[in-house]
Amino acid sequence: MDSFYIQQLDSARDLPLPRYMTKGAAGMDLYAHVPNDSPMTLKPRRRAAVPCGFKMAMPLGYEAQIRPRSGLGLKHGISMPNSPGTIDADYRGEVHALLINHGDEDFVIYRGDRIAQMVINKVEIISFTQVESLPDSERSEGGFGSTGM
Repeated sequence: MDSFYIQQLDSARDLPLPRYMTKGAAGMDLYAHVPNDSPMTLKPRRRAAVPCGFKMAMPLGYEAQIRPRSGLGLKHGISMPNSPGTIDADYRGEVHALLINHGDEDFVIYRGDRIAQMVINKVEIISFTQVESLPDSERSEGGFGSTGM
């Protein structure tokens, strides 16, 4: 099995590390690493990078996808403008969740709130071969909607 490493920041020792909430969960919940005495307010139609209190290292050939929590989207209109956000295997900084408020009211983020989820995926590292023309296919250059509705 490949080695995955996590480093909890000293200022986040009271927060849970990313974890699966059920046996069948694909994503691990991430927790807001904001000061106890200074919650973050996300105004309508605004976005912010919310820190999660940890750093990690993954083997080459893996990525972490940061995804919205469906309950926050349904109840408050909170999502991610870059969904899913990608954490590359060579990134070593604190993980953040980029959130956006699509709702009509301020959304307050408190320390320890579950704000996003993280899914680990294997990725193929490829290299392109440059050619003068591409092999033909049944679809050819048919774009959006070309295969029917």
